[in-house]
Amino acid sequence: MASLGGRYFCTAGRGLEPFLAREVRARLGAAEVDCVSGKVFFSTEAEPGELRKLKAGERLFLLLKKRPPLAVSRDKGKMLHEIKSLVIEEPKYWLDVISIWRNFHGCEGKKDDVSQENRLPLKRKSEETNTATKRQKTEQVRETVSEECQVEAGERCVVPERKSSRDCQTESKTSLEDPSKSSGEEPVKNEQLSFSFRVSCRCSGAIAKVLPSQETGRAIGIALMKQCGWRADLREPDLEVIFVHLNDIHSVVGIPLFRLPLANREYIKTAGLRSTIAWAMASLAEISAGAFVLDPMCGLGTILLEAAKEWPEACYWGADISDSQLEGADVNIRTAGLMDKIELLKASVKALPLPSESFDAVILDIPFGKKFKITKDIQLLPDILQETERVLRVGGTIVLLLSQDLHKRMDGITKCAENDSPNAVSDGASETTTAKALNVDGNSSSSVNGVQESLLSSRQMPFGSLVPDGVYGVSLGRTDAFIHKYRKISSSAGNW
Repeated sequence: MASLGGRYFCTAGRGLEPFLAREVRARLGAAEVDCVSGKVFFSTEAEPGELRKLKAGERLFLLLKKRPPLAVSRDKGKMLHEIKSLVIEEPKYWLDVISIWRNFHGCEGKKDDVSQENRLPLKRKSEETNTATKRQKTEQVRETVSEECQVEAGERCVVPERKSSRDCQTESKTSLEDPSKSSGEEPVKNEQLSFSFRVSCRCSGAIAKVLPSQETGRAIGIALMKQCGWRADLREPDLEVIFVHLNDIHSVVGIPLFRLPLANREYIKTAGLRSTIAWAMASLAEISAGAFVLDPMCGLGTILLEAAKEWPEACYWGADISDSQLEGADVNIRTAGLMDKIELLKASVKALPLPSESFDAVILDIPFGKKFKITKDIQLLPDILQETERVLRVGGTIVLLLSQDLHKRMDGITKCAENDSPNAVSDGASETTTAKALNVDGNSSSSVNGVQESLLSSRQMPFGSLVPDGVYGVSLGRTDAFIHKYRKISSSAGNW
């Protein structure tokens, strides 16, 4: 089957844009990659099945329009007219778009049939029947880290009511009964009339101060109803969402290619850490074939699952002190079919029953938040680092996910507070900071954030053989976090 080449954009959590930009190049051979806050634009000839494999992104869209930001004025009518011009096209244009969209879903085949799983992300919770799956989907929606990838407070998928269409001041009087009149394309009339849709609009920046998202989306929806003769349907539209985002950077129109976000992993029964964050952490760990990888605070095993799915030729071990967490991890591992890849054991991260220098990579998310005692975690941080250093082989990597408080504590421990600002990645501002660090198909580079080995050696941590190798600021939704990477350059000389 021929590839469906096209221009796309994928939303990403804050701080993950460079990871996603690198991934689309490595995995899809993408060109024209443009990395901005919350989104990555790219072109590719990849098949639908390959597009679905993206791990660092939230939602994937077929890009229809990308234009400069709209000029903001006090004349709301004029602004609405300009906004509607983004979507008002001859009916044949939209039929061509719909044809591409349908062909795309036809290429996917029936295996995922995600149309049965999804309505809006906010609606999914009530449609799931399995309790564990409910928890996963709900948490994944709550923890959506991108400003653009999910519907936020005050932003709704807008379905204009037909009876109120006459009230829109700037609408033309095109008849719904004859949508193809202006184009003269009578053969497509029936399909236009039978097609349903819904609009998701997000306005941010200066334009949001003049036009709220709901009002803008409503105007766009009414315009499409009049122009194309479509009908609005919030619950079960034929076209899932026409996505419109207007901000100070650009004006974007697209349609989602999958009904569920890419971040919803079908192989994870019960969600723990956000899957995109877990994958990004694993991508920094330089996992190669035959490597031994440890998560000493594995929880439900999300990091191990993401790593084992992406780099299946390695051997994975997970440890946790909680029986319930290990039980959940075991269920997830069985659901993912990774029983032969991941071993679990009950152990404290402060005293792992494992030989010294036996692992090539250690990846861990030190729990934090309302459910955990942050003060206690801060006190335990030196013990955790010392034990993970002990089991790590020379040349190996440690990747940590830390809260803001633990991040500050780490700066104090390493006496490298002055490097906090230049190393941190925020809002996807720099792709180069992670471009060298990621390699989907193999090892990572030995230099991260442009830090050379000589500089790393001069910044050796006071507790032993670990040297900093990069810090990445990311968002977990309602809170920010930092991914720290360290490299072990020599055998541990002793404890601190």
